[in-house]
Amino acid sequence: MTDLAGGPLFGLPLPELWFGLVFAMLGTFLFLDGFDFGAGALFATREDQGERETILAAIGPFWDGNEVWLVVFGGALFAAFPAVYAGLFSRHYLLMFGILGALILRGLAPEMYEQRHDERWQRWWGRSFVAGSVLAPLLLGAFVGNWVAGRPGSLTLVGAVVGLAVLALTVVSGAAFLRVKTRGPLRDELRPYGERAVVAYLVAVVAALGTLAATTPALAGAVLSGPVAALIVLSVVLAAGYALALRRGWDLLALAASAGLTYGLVAVVALLLYPAIDPAAGATVRGAIVSTLPLNLMSIGAALLLPLVVSYFVVLYSAFSGPAEPTEAY
Repeated sequence: MTDLAGGPLFGLPLPELWFGLVFAMLGTFLFLDGFDFGAGALFATREDQGERETILAAIGPFWDGNEVWLVVFGGALFAAFPAVYAGLFSRHYLLMFGILGALILRGLAPEMYEQRHDERWQRWWGRSFVAGSVLAPLLLGAFVGNWVAGRPGSLTLVGAVVGLAVLALTVVSGAAFLRVKTRGPLRDELRPYGERAVVAYLVAVVAALGTLAATTPALAGAVLSGPVAALIVLSVVLAAGYALALRRGWDLLALAASAGLTYGLVAVVALLLYPAIDPAAGATVRGAIVSTLPLNLMSIGAALLLPLVVSYFVVLYSAFSGPAEPTEAY
């Protein structure tokens, strides 16, 4: 214990590594549960009952496991940066409750949808499923936008624009995922939605960065920095690759491009924040990190447990890798 308390493991920059790990977990949640949200939003475009059942069957084995990454993100933030966790969640508790409510609605609605097969019941719960799937990324994006800008309120201009960007990104991922998991007319009809969503995403990201630069002078230099500009250029390239992959039927490649867009967005957020981690409180990464002993112990635990979690998801997605059918239970 004396050695563990004496300094960081192997001399590693653990505060920065945990900062990166926290945002990597956020990116994983936004991608994995993001295509579930996108599938829920695209559910609203379907009138055929068989197609709706196919969409539910496509996300059924995955959505509750994907949400684990939100818990892991929150747990890592609490463990490594407890003061930041407390400050962020207390300042944005209305958004937190809204996000949790949307997630509950998104999870409950498909279960209720399958309980009865009369038109009025399924119309109500189908709309609830869409509402939860749209509100969750919209509110989560608002939270992230307020976090970066250091805004204490729930409803802000920058939060609204970032929320729209995250919502569009989930539709990008959802269209690609559903094309991987479906066949026939449904798969073909999803392509235009993905193409429109990726354009909307790029427009929303540029608008979000412009809003940040205009309303938060302290971030203007970071917004115009080389690394952020490089990530935006990369996002444009990935978006073009995504659209091309949809047109050529390279659906797995399109899904991979949507993953790149998601992690690229989270990387932009991290770059805009660093070296701060909570601008509203003036907290920096090195100033807000926990003491050396718990930080070292957590690092050992993460090194042991995260490969197991990743292995579980590899097995899960391998076991349910085939196309979904409307006859499959949700």
